[in-house]
Amino acid sequence: MNYKNIITLEAGKRSGKPCIRGLRMTIYNVLDMLANRMSSEEIIDDFSELMLTDIQTCLAYAADREQNQLIIS
Repeated sequence: MNYKNIITLEAGKRSGKPCIRGLRMTIYNVLDMLANRMSSEEIIDDFSELMLTDIQTCLAYAADREQNQLIIS
């Protein structure tokens, strides 16, 4: 998946953490809401600037990062 148009990194915004489309909403924020049992619809209702594709991209981004983690034993 190409994240270039959705996931942004800016040094001066949210300490350089990956954000959604230049907003002040981080990938972590979205994943945390999902982990706390909020549905995608509830998140979008609370944060109208987000779209379903943003949430799906957060999940794909997290899955790709997990897949690419080095296992150190």
